[in-house]
Amino acid sequence: IPVHYMELENDTQISEFLLLGFSEEPELQPFLFGLFLFMYLVTILGNLLIILAVNSHLHTPMYFFLANLSFADICFTSTTIPKMLLNIQTQSKTITYEGCLSQIFFFIVFGCLDNLLLTVMAYDRFVAICHPLHYLVIMNPQLCGLLALGSWCVSVMGSLLETLTLLRLSFCTNMKIPHFFCDLPEVLKLACSDTLINNIVVYSTTGLLAVIPFHGILFSYYQIVSSVLSISSAAGKYKAFSTCLSHLLVVSLFYGTGLGVYLSSAVTSSSRMSLVASVMYTIVTPMLNPFIYSLKNRDMKGALRSVLGRVVPVSIGTIIGFS
Repeated sequence: IPVHYMELENDTQISEFLLLGFSEEPELQPFLFGLFLFMYLVTILGNLLIILAVNSHLHTPMYFFLANLSFADICFTSTTIPKMLLNIQTQSKTITYEGCLSQIFFFIVFGCLDNLLLTVMAYDRFVAICHPLHYLVIMNPQLCGLLALGSWCVSVMGSLLETLTLLRLSFCTNMKIPHFFCDLPEVLKLACSDTLINNIVVYSTTGLLAVIPFHGILFSYYQIVSSVLSISSAAGKYKAFSTCLSHLLVVSLFYGTGLGVYLSSAVTSSSRMSLVASVMYTIVTPMLNPFIYSLKNRDMKGALRSVLGRVVPVSIGTIIGFS
């Protein structure tokens, strides 16, 4: 594969990166293409159904935030998977410098948005369980709109900060990224210039947009558990806990897989381990979220059955489990 360079103000600036992906073995490429295409299509279809169901039938704050989360998941996977599929299909590993920066920007935007929306949804469950009589007053449409808009704005600003600092870096002849997308930590490893400022920005942004929201989720569930334990009847405890079970599962999956990536990279220097772990939170988690939210949610099942009934026979909707 040819290497292209361009001269910028007496500095040699690389114009392409190589995404090494999962394997260079030709016989594995059809399998990888089919596997990730299937997972991508399931993710798109599942999250689109959630959005349609919410817009058509479910208009409470919890489902409003769920629709935003589903849209963020669609965009999150669309940032990386189509490019990977294209590279596999064309047997090319290149991504332009501009394309790499764009991928980093949108990946951080929708990753942070997922994180903030999960935090907002935890607050919604906290209000619903701990302050049920004031729920509709507190979680009014204006507040819900501001929380969703604020999550978008903060995610974009945080991503801009991390991406724009990359423009100050110069890259040498090593342009190989041992990943299936332009992962920011991997790109920083390729820089020839000092990355101290970039690392400070990355850790600061991670603290503000990941660590603090995660502690907010933990605090919300601490309050929820304390409130549920104070309920005298077992049936009341089960009903209260079941209202936030789906969200708790999604939070556990998102943070469990995401944390696994960073712990694995800290324990071992193997980029292969980080690559495999990244698949979990970039592809598997967005794919499973619609199933988790519809698994034991009667309202969601009813809304999905109604949506599916408009486009497919009722018998098909029954077969796939929305009966």
